[in-house]
This record gives sequence, C-alpha cells and structure tokens, in this order.
Amino acid sequence: MPKLFSSRRVIQVLERQGFVFISQRGSHAKYRKTGPHTFTAIVPVGKKEIPHGTFRSIVRQSGLQEENFE
Repeated sequence: MPKLFSSRRVIQVLERQGFVFISQRGSHAKYRKTGPHTFTAIVPVGKKEIPHGTFRSIVRQSGLQEENFE
C-alpha cells in the first residue's frame, strides 16, 4: 500500500519547491509556481491523510515527481 501524506506535508514540499499560496476557497488551497512554465496545484487543507489518487493529481498538477515528497 502506498504511503499517505498529510496536507501539511504536501504544502511544505510545494513551498520548498517555490510554490506560493494564491487563494483558498472552502477547504481547498491554490498554490502557484511561475517561471518558464506555470504550474498550479490545488491542495485539500486540513487532511491528515490525502488519498493516493488525490496525491497523484497534485503531483501531476505541480509538475514534480513523487520522489520530491519523500
């Protein structure tokens, strides 16, 4: 079974990779990284464990690799 990450951990990694908080609507926060390519990742806030499918979606949106989160 794949390791589950908390939203706090995912947000820490995104911020370390240069993502900046843009806005929040309800329980979802928007983080954006600009440069040669612009990436926007939507992260559910306040979750102790993010489901694996949701985590994979965040990885795809951010343009990062899963290894960046370990």
